[in-house]
Amino acid sequence: MSTKRQQSPSELSDTWIQENNELVNKWQLQNRDQNHTRLLLSEFCKLIRKIQGLPPLEDHCQLELSAVYNVCLLSIVLSEVSEAQTLLTQTMDRGSDPVAFHSPVFWRTVLQSVESSETMKSCIQKLLCVQWAVWLANCSLQTIEGHQEEFSSLSTGVDQDMPSILRQTNSNIPLLVMEPRRFLELLQICTLITKGAEKLNEGQSAKAITDLQAASSLPAPRILVAYTHLLSGSCLAHSGRPQMALQCYRTALETDSQCVCALYQSVLLFRRLGNAEAEIQALRLLHSTLMLPDKPVMSCDHVVSPSLLLRSQTLSSLLSVPSAFCVLHSLAQKCVLQSKVSEGVEHYLDLLAALHSDQHGVCPEESHLPRLPELYLEAGAALLMAQRPLDCLTLCDEVITTTLDLLPEKVVLEDGEAADVCTGGDDKVAMLLWTGAAYLLHGHSHCHQQDWKHAVIHYTRCINLLVKMHFREKGGRPQVPSADMVNEQRADLGVLQRLKGISLAWRGISFMQSDEPRNALRDLQLGLQAFPECVGAGLWCGEVLWKLGRRKEAASCWEKTWSITRHTPADSIPVYLREPQTGPTLDSAALRLRISELDLT
Repeated sequence: MSTKRQQSPSELSDTWIQENNELVNKWQLQNRDQNHTRLLLSEFCKLIRKIQGLPPLEDHCQLELSAVYNVCLLSIVLSEVSEAQTLLTQTMDRGSDPVAFHSPVFWRTVLQSVESSETMKSCIQKLLCVQWAVWLANCSLQTIEGHQEEFSSLSTGVDQDMPSILRQTNSNIPLLVMEPRRFLELLQICTLITKGAEKLNEGQSAKAITDLQAASSLPAPRILVAYTHLLSGSCLAHSGRPQMALQCYRTALETDSQCVCALYQSVLLFRRLGNAEAEIQALRLLHSTLMLPDKPVMSCDHVVSPSLLLRSQTLSSLLSVPSAFCVLHSLAQKCVLQSKVSEGVEHYLDLLAALHSDQHGVCPEESHLPRLPELYLEAGAALLMAQRPLDCLTLCDEVITTTLDLLPEKVVLEDGEAADVCTGGDDKVAMLLWTGAAYLLHGHSHCHQQDWKHAVIHYTRCINLLVKMHFREKGGRPQVPSADMVNEQRADLGVLQRLKGISLAWRGISFMQSDEPRNALRDLQLGLQAFPECVGAGLWCGEVLWKLGRRKEAASCWEKTWSITRHTPADSIPVYLREPQTGPTLDSAALRLRISELDLT
């Protein structure tokens, strides 16, 4: 009986080199999606198990280490960084060097031990590149800093490695899925970018710029060069040089149009500078850019995507960009606040239409937008400002229909219980706020149409809702909130007191228009108690007192209103909780003239 002849080590080596090269060629030709990559990695792992089934012979080292290099790179491509580290550890442990793999001097010792063999040195340097990539992906910058001497030696060793074109024509040389030289270039610039971001985060802007300038001169995909300009801009912005920062952001966009994070950083910088017009223009451009068809995040042909190596939280924060929905919302808000009301309204309506179409499958909570009732209220307030009260009523009715049945019978806020009511931090309070604000806008819309009767009805509904809200300090009993309870820790109470104060004030104004001065004075004074900063309440309270013949009290009320210091930043107030610009108004100049005439008598 004949038996199959056992292959010699030399024949096995040739067979395995051929198998390795076939897999690499398949990788070069195939569609590199995750499924194909995973299948190919599985085949490579089978090859590694066969190779490592034999003792580590010097004749097989180039093949084994090349195959390990290929497997580690494909593992990193699939974000399986720990698997790459495990294989690297197992492979290096097969050697006879007594130095422990996790020793700080391990790589230095290994490189010194293979100094006499260019082939082995080249193989070890490839695996050192893999180790560098693993450390970088794990954001181990201190470890990388501790191996700068070893990494510096890679530049000459990797550059002398056989080019891929020669490897392709020599069937006895194992092929690689990525040229080590290009891998090294990628590691160098990604490391400098990560270091620059971390130094920026630590307040070391000057040192960060030095690293980033070094990075910008390295061979790299355009997107990475753009990142160096982006981060340089952030360093300059933190150093108080905004105009130079804006120039860097512009250069980043010119370098790679996909670097939309540079455009977003420009938006944030314009906002800090208070340049509203420039911010609006940048938001328009950012939104139109985000609405373009999706493109690959990294426009480069590297096997290992730079995004797999740029993993630090600091860098991720700097490179993050809000969704198109969030940008459109910011644009709508900014336009309304900057008196571009018609444009703001169109943006709000486009946003609501896009969310309702559900084409993108994005809900407000997922994209960091306000919840839908609040978006409706913001849009409704904008519509009222645009002299479209009937459209405002339609949106308010939608909010009321959605929330009314969900309202609790009573809500007690506990001291120390945080609730960001404007964004729904506490659902019970948020439902109360949203429904009350919808009734408030209802009342404003009827005021706009001079329908004082229905205005009073809806302001009353808002006030009746707010009566359900109580506040309990530690160890105390629930009580109706008052203005003196509002402080920085109780911003939620401030919002609700504002809503109550404006509702009472405008019900009072409606009573005044209906020639009911006594009821008007009562509500206006209650409104001032709830929300002392309410300008409309103060001015109209003086007007009622003047009409009732109490002119010195009226003059005192007006003077006090004009002298009030506003404690709440205007930009932090939701547009639907601002005092309306439509409806009956009083001319402060005419009131001052009355006071001056009163002083003369």
